[in-house]
Amino acid sequence: MGKKVKQTIQIEGYEIDISNSDKLLFPQAGITKWDYLLYLTQLGSYLLPYTNNRLLTTVRYPDGVDGEHFYQKNCPKKKPDFVDTMKVDETEYILLNNLPTLAWLANLACLEFHVSFHYTTNMNAPTEVVFDLDPSTPEFGPVRETALQLQQILQSLGLQSFPKTSGATGLQVYIPIENRYTFDQTRKVTQFIARYLAERYPKLITVERLVKDRGNKVYVDYLQHWTKKTLIAPYSPRARSSATVSAPLEWDELALLSSPTEFTLSTMIERIQQKGDLFATMVQGPRESLDDILSFVERQSIYKHGGQR
Repeated sequence: MGKKVKQTIQIEGYEIDISNSDKLLFPQAGITKWDYLLYLTQLGSYLLPYTNNRLLTTVRYPDGVDGEHFYQKNCPKKKPDFVDTMKVDETEYILLNNLPTLAWLANLACLEFHVSFHYTTNMNAPTEVVFDLDPSTPEFGPVRETALQLQQILQSLGLQSFPKTSGATGLQVYIPIENRYTFDQTRKVTQFIARYLAERYPKLITVERLVKDRGNKVYVDYLQHWTKKTLIAPYSPRARSSATVSAPLEWDELALLSSPTEFTLSTMIERIQQKGDLFATMVQGPRESLDDILSFVERQSIYKHGGQR
């Protein structure tokens, strides 16, 4: 048996031990733990703004993508001083707030980073509305078409939206909103729009929660958008054999996209250098008001129930 080599790296003044750095985490892509660490440290400045001060759920693959995996919400009892946490109910969540924490998680073979729709400072006020589009077949065309139809509806409502790949087979569409709505309010909006889409395109789109009832349709998931629930963060890798990444897109680009699998750890930095952070405008730009559509949806609810709220 060869001696296991432990390496130590220094990031932002902190020393982090890296064990089994030559272990293949993505065998098909030839990415070792050391390679993964290098990719993540390059991606960190783009990923961290979308994980900062949000509840983190990570997925660990100790033996790489071909091995067993488990979801981790609770922070390990033994953690470095630079790792921030927040206790919610009985869970001590990790907060992915800095580059040393990202490197520490990379050493733990955390291959996916899922974050809450809200900041830790306000658990009931989402920072954006998100529709998660989940295809029922491997074909990308139906989910792309669903996203484009959703964009048209949002545009007609005067709402700006931003798409990204899930890093797997799906897409997500984000609407940056003013940080003053509750999840109950955003649920009224997302439910209304999702059901409208399903009624308008019944052969393409469904809001059926049960997989067995979806057939070949694209599932528009509006239920995932809720306090303490999570979604894959922009620029997070995914535990796929080709080391795909959840990639922000341009709408024009999406319309011509044949497959999301070209966005990987090995191509992402060059892409960002060429296009910049396509989600930066969503974060730094104007926030949308939901007042008009909320008023409309609530009026519809009153009429539907005979004037009784």
